[in-house]
Amino acid sequence: MTDGSAVKVAFIGAGSVVFTQGLLADLFAFPELARARIALHDIDPERLATAEGAARHIAQVRDAEPEITAHLDRRAALADADFVVNIVQVGMNEATRTDFAIPARYGLRQTIADTLGIGGIFRALRTFPVLKSLAEDMAELCPDAHLLNYTNPMAMNLLYLSRIAPALKATGLCHSVYWTMHDLSQLIGVPFEEVSYLAAGVNHQAWVLRFEQAGQSLYPLLDETIAKDPELLRRVRVDMYRRLGHYPTETSEHSAEYVPWYLHHDSEIERLRLPVGAYLEIIEENTASYDRTRDALASGIPLPVEGTLEYAPQIIHSIVTGTPRTIYGNVPNRGLIDNLPADSVVEVPCLIDALGVQPTRIGALPPQCAALNSAYVSVTDLVVRAATDGDPRHIRHAAMADPATAAALPVERIWDLCDDLVAAHGELLQPELRVPLGH
Repeated sequence: MTDGSAVKVAFIGAGSVVFTQGLLADLFAFPELARARIALHDIDPERLATAEGAARHIAQVRDAEPEITAHLDRRAALADADFVVNIVQVGMNEATRTDFAIPARYGLRQTIADTLGIGGIFRALRTFPVLKSLAEDMAELCPDAHLLNYTNPMAMNLLYLSRIAPALKATGLCHSVYWTMHDLSQLIGVPFEEVSYLAAGVNHQAWVLRFEQAGQSLYPLLDETIAKDPELLRRVRVDMYRRLGHYPTETSEHSAEYVPWYLHHDSEIERLRLPVGAYLEIIEENTASYDRTRDALASGIPLPVEGTLEYAPQIIHSIVTGTPRTIYGNVPNRGLIDNLPADSVVEVPCLIDALGVQPTRIGALPPQCAALNSAYVSVTDLVVRAATDGDPRHIRHAAMADPATAAALPVERIWDLCDDLVAAHGELLQPELRVPLGH
């Protein structure tokens, strides 16, 4: 693939306007992709129109001349696509608020609730039906396309796709590794451009295995930096690093949700300054950002056009032009990490060039890191099995196995909580899973 003007990129969930804007700004910054065909899809007409207006504005600012189309019909957007970027959020803000409000009544604390825990479980269950129909449409309309998924929960969504559509060329993309390394470099005062690093694990719980400058480990410098600033000890990630020996690649508020040690304890919430319910504020900010974008376009006010350094545009450019790059992707394990299940989804560095996405074999993780990842992938497996087997018991099994949920609630309350969430999300779940089970 060498002619960027012939490339078609479909954005599914383009009504996530702020994110779509950033991806398009990056995409149009590549001269080879400035005449690409961009197909925007969303089920919300107003958001779709806003996304289209923003796309045309960004193209003008970038001096690009893409062919931009907007579609309420997803199949029309997918037809003959070369790349499909998935950024859907099923149920939108109302469903997310439900994921916080009902568990909170049970005394279960969450911060972000989009990856693991009870919030991640139900976000996955309401996303799976959309992924199934998307995979079926792609098999028919664009069977050779690359699916670049940003929708959380990343590992659950990619594992589900690998089991229901194993021929689909799907890669999960997340910025956590890149920004962790960028911010760590800044923290210790070493230019990011001089840093080499290797991370691996699972999405939002990968581990920095190597952190180097000119072949020398930078971990000792990080240790010195932490020792000089006691406030750094009040971060979950720093606490985990000091105990596990490898820095985790996701924010502290995220990381706290994947282990049983922090959110259940008032003292730990205070010590580590954990923002319970933080994502509720984020969705309000996202809504406000969308409103500002919509109103600015309607008023003819110029919008700022800023790149995001996200992976999807880089992947598209590398496959189209053959330019080699390394990104971090979420892919089926298949021997990449020895001490995690072969059919789990892992996050590893991937070479991208004209041949596509080529994951890097890591070998074995440090055993303490693999132990935490194993708990994570067990929950992920059970959630996916609930959907693929049509077995509502596995929803409860996943919640029982989840570290943070199990630390906070007795088993009968876990089952009651699952019943309440099943009832609340109702028709967003596949029919077999809408069954209350009681104790």
